[in-house]
Amino acid sequence: MTWQQFKQEYLVRFWAPMPAVIAAGILSTYYFGLTGTFWAVTGEFTRWGGHLMQLFGAEPETWGYFKVIGLQGSPLDRIDGMMIIGMFGGCIAAALWANNVKLRMPQSRIRIAQALIGGIIAGFGARLAMGCNLAAFFTGIPQFSLHAWFFALATAAGSYFGARFTLLPMFRIPVKLKKVNKATSIKQDENQARRRFRIGMLVFVGIIGWGLLTMFNAPKLGIALLCGVGFGLLIERAQICFTSAFRDMWITGRTHMAKAIILGMAVSAIGIYSYVQLGVPPKIMWAGPNAVIGGLLFGFGIVLAGGCETGWMYRAVEGQVHFWWVGLGNVLGSTLLAYYWDDLAQPLATNWDKVNLLTSFGDRGGLLLTYVLLGLSFGAMLLWEKRFFARKAKRDEQLLAEAA
Repeated sequence: MTWQQFKQEYLVRFWAPMPAVIAAGILSTYYFGLTGTFWAVTGEFTRWGGHLMQLFGAEPETWGYFKVIGLQGSPLDRIDGMMIIGMFGGCIAAALWANNVKLRMPQSRIRIAQALIGGIIAGFGARLAMGCNLAAFFTGIPQFSLHAWFFALATAAGSYFGARFTLLPMFRIPVKLKKVNKATSIKQDENQARRRFRIGMLVFVGIIGWGLLTMFNAPKLGIALLCGVGFGLLIERAQICFTSAFRDMWITGRTHMAKAIILGMAVSAIGIYSYVQLGVPPKIMWAGPNAVIGGLLFGFGIVLAGGCETGWMYRAVEGQVHFWWVGLGNVLGSTLLAYYWDDLAQPLATNWDKVNLLTSFGDRGGLLLTYVLLGLSFGAMLLWEKRFFARKAKRDEQLLAEAA
């Protein structure tokens, strides 16, 4: 294979979602094993909100929430911070490789309001549940924490209500027809594409070099940065978005991305299990109402906003301004939850047990139960898709009969 063929096939074209999601599951497993933490982003976004509060004279380090997740140092000193920097770097490099960077403004003020309000709701819900879609689907479930199953089911339900809500007439934007003299060319500027590809390679090589150099003094920080680059490349090139997975399932009946996510979790689970057997402790959170309420809010919020934690990150660096507002809303919502945590913690979270399926059902029993639940989830996706299209075909037949 020549360089040009490799470039077009693997760097410029979009990647198939299924193998990319499975690769993300494998990478998240190694990330856990090598750093001792898990692939998640909203916790760090909450810390960013805490740092912003400090700039305005507040003392968020005294809040109970930051005593749980920590606020010491800066993003450059934290594993999560370096990983997210790597994710943004990977997203930027991948978008530049494909010449997929263009400033795109929201179509209306309604979309801006959706982005900001939905982002706030999703950020609040994610941190109430102590984790977003990544911390639950790609880490919580594979790490055998019962709270992640509560969150996942609640997120699915919340996304259903969010999908129905966004179909209301108030969210429909009038289509404006514009008269043009000639068709707009869709052919890209070859010179621009080459320049951007080179810039993308410089970004990629630069951040990989940064990660390798960091490993000499702080191995875990360097590994986090390099893993973040991998995560960023995967989500941008494969356009991995949990929002589209849930929204498409409810509105169009398509479950391809949802099934890919389940397979990614299945692959990750066996890897996490191996590391746990070697003595790496899994991350287990409270299996309380916070997981359910947080999941409902998160599912509703990501559909209202139009993007989840992975979706808004890569779309924002691609120049889609709508998702800048989603990201801002996420930081605001998570910081708001941190402020009210002391009032919500005991009744909703800390008074409830942290349930580890490996502890409750034994190592083999917990692993088997996880795969049974993943299998049931996959089967439910197949059943939903089949019933959705069967009902759609029946409705189409009825419409044709009435028209005749």
